[in-house]
Amino acid sequence: MKIRFALLAIAAGLLCSGMANATTMRVVVVETSDIAAYSKAVVTDGQALLKKKGSQGQIRMWVATFAGPNAGSVIVSVEYPNLEALAKDTALMRSDADLRAWLEGLGKIRKIVSDSIYEEIKP
Repeated sequence: MKIRFALLAIAAGLLCSGMANATTMRVVVVETSDIAAYSKAVVTDGQALLKKKGSQGQIRMWVATFAGPNAGSVIVSVEYPNLEALAKDTALMRSDADLRAWLEGLGKIRKIVSDSIYEEIKP
């Protein structure tokens, strides 16, 4: 997990200069046996903690229903105004004890299937 955050921070830092005005979305696909508890831990508790720490990210969560073998997967997105905001959050999650404790707690109720970053296309 530490390597993933480090790579994310480096990539975001490199891209920030050229795409600072594009909306950026981080999408994490997870497996969890307790969607209600995970939803509360992420959307309610996590969003409040991130806002308290100054995050510009907006968390949303979905469950895959008509998704073939992926039905039941939980998708969490965090939308940022730009890559710079995502990079700031990434650094904050590595350095802030409260956020690290929150992430460790999430690790007990989920398994990350994939973790991706998407950039908005602006014509």
